Amino acid sequence: MSESNAVERARRAADAAAAFEEAAEGSYTIEKTVFDAEVDVGSDGASAAYAVTVSVPMLGAATADRVAPVVEDGWFDTFALRMEDVDSAFRGSGDPDVDVERDDDRAVVTVELTDLDAKRGASDAVAAVQYVEGTYVEGIIPGYEYTEPVTHLLQRAADAAGGSRGGTPL
Repeated sequence: MSESNAVERARRAADAAAAFEEAAEGSYTIEKTVFDAEVDVGSDGASAAYAVTVSVPMLGAATADRVAPVVEDGWFDTFALRMEDVDSAFRGSGDPDVDVERDDDRAVVTVELTDLDAKRGASDAVAAVQYVEGTYVEGIIPGYEYTEPVTHLLQRAADAAGGSRGGTPL
């Protein structure tokens, strides 16, 4: 199977997936999250390749309160460590490349994955975005007055649980 065939399969799979919205040729946004999430599709030999980038606010950027630098650093370190397990959300096998960097008041997660099955790869790209969002919510520290998008995430979690907002999900 040629590399150009793998690119075409990756694009068709992304075009067919409801969560993908084309932003440019070979580049998509994922609209099923409150965060900025982009996926670039391509190939790695005969495999479809997906480069997923999700940008989330650092803890201090999502609160009305001051967050001590040591708390912010610890939060980021824990978030980055949890991202190493992103492949636990995947249906495909493989060892994705995962990178988490701090960019001022944002944490930027990049997950690069490949799969011979382009549809499964596209599904795993969406799962990566959902994993980032879920892990972010799990890392919300009680005691702060949160702003958007955290307030939206907390309300959505409370709605899904059938309750009212009253603290963090943990």
